[in-house]
Amino acid sequence: MNRESLKHAHWLVVKIGSSLITNNGLGLDRPAIESWADQLVTLQRQGRKLVLVSSGAVAEGVARLDLKARPRAVHMQQAAAAVGQMGLIQAYESCFARHGVHTAQILLSHEDLSNRKRYLNARSTLTTLLEMSVVPVVNENDTVATAELCFGDNDTLAALVANLVNADLMIILTDQHGLYSADPRTNSEATLIPQASADDQSLQAMAGASSSLGRGGMLTKLSAARLAARSGTSTLIASGREDNVLGRILEGEALGTLLTPDRERVAARKQWLAGQLRVEGHLELDAGAVEVLRNSGRSLLAVGIRSCQGRFERGDVVVCVDQGGTEVARGLVNYSSVEIDKIKGLASNRIEDLLGYAGESAIIHRDNMVLTG
Repeated sequence: MNRESLKHAHWLVVKIGSSLITNNGLGLDRPAIESWADQLVTLQRQGRKLVLVSSGAVAEGVARLDLKARPRAVHMQQAAAAVGQMGLIQAYESCFARHGVHTAQILLSHEDLSNRKRYLNARSTLTTLLEMSVVPVVNENDTVATAELCFGDNDTLAALVANLVNADLMIILTDQHGLYSADPRTNSEATLIPQASADDQSLQAMAGASSSLGRGGMLTKLSAARLAARSGTSTLIASGREDNVLGRILEGEALGTLLTPDRERVAARKQWLAGQLRVEGHLELDAGAVEVLRNSGRSLLAVGIRSCQGRFERGDVVVCVDQGGTEVARGLVNYSSVEIDKIKGLASNRIEDLLGYAGESAIIHRDNMVLTG
């Protein structure tokens, strides 16, 4: 991906840092939040799908509780997050509501996205919201997190969300103009790096420290860019204080630092899936289903399944084989083995009647499948 191709980015994850949201710790910066909401609505009306990952709950809680600094004790951080999350989500809701756009609060921990079943549940919820033109506002679930709260950061969470929705581009808005060759706050000769590979190890030495309000500095942003690149997502780090920064980025203007993956998006995502594949069961497919998977790039439906072997749950990895036992594909399954035994060979519109609830139409979605034979 280059600057010109940013014009065609369709699936976006936008992350806004604490120092921007809370006006350097002086409470929520309402005019800034309104500006970002205006920009995001404009992008949405262009037909783009976008997820907002927002820091600021703990920092806003610190301001509301009139604390002198971010507390060090975990239970105090959790209390501040609980108080601050109220103000944060209220601000976003009111700013988007001015445009008639609904928002949804999504609180996640890194554990939610490392567990395959919860990964599928989160993905299903987010994609449904995006199809309904709702803007999901994602934050880390700080009130229940422990190790994540102390060592995690929303840059990493944004990268995991980018993987979740198969994003084209992750935009990290911060209080810096991008990645510099040295810390511009202490080195007047530092120069902005306009573009680099996300996996360029020489970038590590150029990253500075984090602010006192958030947990992530430029180093975590580089780490997040590498994580996003594993799924083929490009990352752009830019200043959130630039006028109409999101619109200008997506017009191809040379703002910030663009960090690109070394391989194409689809191939990279399949590689990520391949790394998740500890097999829990097998699905034997009929000839029609095998043909569809190999040549049409479509999802696997129940009607194409002849038999099911093994015991597995939603989110487990299963192997798809043809009638001769040759492996065709592997992927994350949307139903348990017990459920598939009930619906195999049948049309998707019969799933609700047979199971008593309406689940996914696909047994394995094409985005969660890798062809292996």
